[in-house]
Amino acid sequence: MKRFRRHGQESQRDRLKQELFQFNKAIEHGFPHQPSALGYSPSLQLLAIGTRSGAIKLYGAPGVEFMGLHDENAAVTQVHFMPHQVELVTLLDDNSLHMWTLRGHKGLSELLEIGRFTLTGPPGAPPSVTRVTAVLAHTSGELLLLGTEGGHVFIVEVPGFRELEERNISLDQVAASVPDDYIGRRNLEHVEALQENPINPNQVVIGYGRGLMVIWDLEKRCAIQHIPATQQLESVWWTEDGSYILSSHSDGSYCRWMVGGEDVNDEEEKSDIPYGHFPCKAISKIIQLPTEEGPPFLLFSGGMPRASYGDRHCITVIHSKTHVALDFTSRIIDFFVIRDGLQHTGDPSALVVLVEEELVVIDLQTDCWPVIQTPYLVPLHSSAITCSHHVSAIPLKLWERVIAAGELQNTHYSKKPWPITGGQNLAPDPPQRDLLLTGHEDGTVHFWDASGVCLYPLYKLSTAGVFHTDADPNDNMNQGAEGEWPPFRKVGCFDPYSDDPRLGIQKIHLCKYSGYLTVAGTAGQILVLELNDEAAEQTVEAKVVDLLQGQEGFRWKGHTRLDVREEPVLFPPGFQPFALVQCQPPAVVTALTLHSEWKLVAFGTSHGFGLYDYQQKNTVLIKCTLNPSDQLAMEGPLSRVKSIKKSLRQSFRRIRRSRVSLRKHHVNNTAKLQEANARLEAELAEMELAPVQRKIEARSSDDSFTGLVRTLYFADTFLSDSSHNTPSLWAGTNGGCVFAYMLRLPPVEHRADEPVTAQPAKEIQLMHRAPVVGIVVLDGHGAPLPEPLEVAHDLARSPDMQGSHQLLVISEEQFKVFTLPKVSAKMKLKLTAVDGSRVRRVGVAWFCSSRTEDYGESGLVVLTNQGDVHVVSLPHVKMQVQYPCIRREDVSGIASCVFTKHGQGFYLISPSEFERFSLSTCYLVEPRCLVEAPLHSGSSSQRRSQPDGASSTHRTRQDSEDAEVLQEIQKSLEGDQTSFLENNVKSAVA
Repeated sequence: MKRFRRHGQESQRDRLKQELFQFNKAIEHGFPHQPSALGYSPSLQLLAIGTRSGAIKLYGAPGVEFMGLHDENAAVTQVHFMPHQVELVTLLDDNSLHMWTLRGHKGLSELLEIGRFTLTGPPGAPPSVTRVTAVLAHTSGELLLLGTEGGHVFIVEVPGFRELEERNISLDQVAASVPDDYIGRRNLEHVEALQENPINPNQVVIGYGRGLMVIWDLEKRCAIQHIPATQQLESVWWTEDGSYILSSHSDGSYCRWMVGGEDVNDEEEKSDIPYGHFPCKAISKIIQLPTEEGPPFLLFSGGMPRASYGDRHCITVIHSKTHVALDFTSRIIDFFVIRDGLQHTGDPSALVVLVEEELVVIDLQTDCWPVIQTPYLVPLHSSAITCSHHVSAIPLKLWERVIAAGELQNTHYSKKPWPITGGQNLAPDPPQRDLLLTGHEDGTVHFWDASGVCLYPLYKLSTAGVFHTDADPNDNMNQGAEGEWPPFRKVGCFDPYSDDPRLGIQKIHLCKYSGYLTVAGTAGQILVLELNDEAAEQTVEAKVVDLLQGQEGFRWKGHTRLDVREEPVLFPPGFQPFALVQCQPPAVVTALTLHSEWKLVAFGTSHGFGLYDYQQKNTVLIKCTLNPSDQLAMEGPLSRVKSIKKSLRQSFRRIRRSRVSLRKHHVNNTAKLQEANARLEAELAEMELAPVQRKIEARSSDDSFTGLVRTLYFADTFLSDSSHNTPSLWAGTNGGCVFAYMLRLPPVEHRADEPVTAQPAKEIQLMHRAPVVGIVVLDGHGAPLPEPLEVAHDLARSPDMQGSHQLLVISEEQFKVFTLPKVSAKMKLKLTAVDGSRVRRVGVAWFCSSRTEDYGESGLVVLTNQGDVHVVSLPHVKMQVQYPCIRREDVSGIASCVFTKHGQGFYLISPSEFERFSLSTCYLVEPRCLVEAPLHSGSSSQRRSQPDGASSTHRTRQDSEDAEVLQEIQKSLEGDQTSFLENNVKSAVA
């Protein structure tokens, strides 16, 4: 009977787990790592980015995102959308071509790979014959023209990737039609560029590496004009009216060639070197676009004077009398221009530039051509990310104040809306407002809207103004000097160079109820800030805290502390510092927590921890945790040689000790043998009792950084006896030690006058000295204590103070529950002893049931050094679920992970991207979007949007007639010819 009851309980628990927990990796935030290709569909209004790791990402309107990954581990070198269709083609550096489509499924679109193809040459031909160097997606939507390294052009029918051998353009065919004097001088080399005549799709220009351009008629299958340029060719552009071809070259020049008539011979009159007369770098791409009124836009990348500005990454924009060289922050991958109008044939409206570290969009219709702020693809790593902090369910008032402060910082951006608007975002509105705060190496903290699919920038806080740094605050990098040539203008926000690495933000804690924020940095600085809607000029005084407490024999060998400005500083609206604590020695702050109700901040380093009253601006507590034998903690992060020497010394000492023990063993061999046998029997008995547990060696107290403070925690609980609860501070160290202090807070009416006092209450030393990574106090119901001010704002129930409280100590190796106030061990869950993994990150989360809204559970979310995520039940500390999440080798990804209060998490998959995952069945953020085929697309795209198996290879007569009727209806709508429309609709229906 008991067995059946237990089995029923287990199956019920399994069902409950399915209602609470579900692992999903739904979305990546930020800028793709190592982008390598760019594509754009004017008809779909979708942007595509390919990366060196083989990923392909599509973006439209904010919230419209798709991602695909090639099976091959090869870089994407080119991306081309098929005109007026929902397909695109990618070329990889292994010479394979891949066809992708946006296919409808259950009312949503998904990106799928539907074909792959690799050109094959004749037997015995060298690989260069079929090595693809240029791709042209023909406007018919049915052909791909592939130019190769061997100079051939292959014509392939899509989507089936069928090579049309009879229509291929061989190098011999082209060479036979070129004048002898040109062929005699040089080899044509590879196909560098392919462009279609905008007014005659049967004509394409083939540009060869050595400079020759040939206009080829696809229908007549012959060359109709030769353009014998002599400079190495980089790119070609056919003007919209079809009358001219522009070519750009490796010497920094571009040429303009008339189309039609006899072959062109006179090149000199049409050549221009914009930044000559000294040698210039190549112009890698050139575009010319007309305007309805006035001169055209001319845009080209490169062309800078090689000696003076060869290291600049520039795109030049020339329109009328305006000439600007846009100077980007990193290498240019590619660019395109978005145009006005439903047919995308109007005036140029925006320049979209993909550089190696960010995406920049320039408004071409507003004076001075300002930048348009990006709603996605924001470079998270504009300065390297050093830490993260997530805050769930932000109150509306705080949210609006943060947004208002951020808008005042964005006045330099264009007022134009985001120009890439393809697809429909069908995701429901986020259930709450979430903030992700990222700390950066340059001393800034970025606030991101993490509520939905887009990680949108809201506000940026800079802490550098509090200190003296090498940066000049009046240094304006955006504008070049007047009259400077070339006329540079700095664009982009990627700036990886920090003025002072000591400014780096290491810890962040925001109270969403009070608006207080505390940040801590690399040089032991802790700032307390409050949100102010007005600018304020004030002096920030530093309170120096000596964590060594006068201990002799220690000398800090690391960096010096930052110099605080003594004069008043003008702080803009937003978070403004009003208190500063400076730790001595100025080591990296390793732990930080804020209690806004008690007006206290606790902080810890590798030397100890302290408690600061930011209302009275007084130090309440200083505790040195430094081990007398731990000299390594005195060296700082910038001194590494001594660390290596010490580790070598320790290794030699271990070897020496083992040799000594061996010699002693030989002296008394018989006695030692008996002891060893007895010890072996005892260990075997232990193994029989717990066969899955492994032996864990206790860590030596001489290990380095045992005094490093890993976690700090405030709790109102029972420390002295079971009838009087009191505020307390808990600290856990790297050496497995937990310190508890009772705090005495004066009454509210005397809080500003009477001091806060701290008294040592408890000290726990874990047996194996494993680092303590988390501390949680559970109330009488076994629930974690609420956050400060959470109960006061009616967002959490009051903790149960009737039942006995419990202390949960999370070390790297196990979870251990102690009773309070006696601090006696009650239960534990071993992790390292079972599977060898160690806890790296831990957080408390609330999991709602997907079936019953009223039911939910608190759980401990744990990330291990193996990259696995576990959920542990509270208060019984039993393992609930386990999911593989991060690669074990990705140490930086594991170290960067941050959990949310509702069972989600973020971690860095590259310096510029967060991956978002969810463990909850109820809280899942994922793109839900739909992209429909363009209205005036040909039958080819309509055919491919049908269900699987409904496609045909060739266009039918009925398809053509239907397309003609649709075009006539569209024309009549534009001309408002009502009778013509009625006649055509009747005929179409008939």
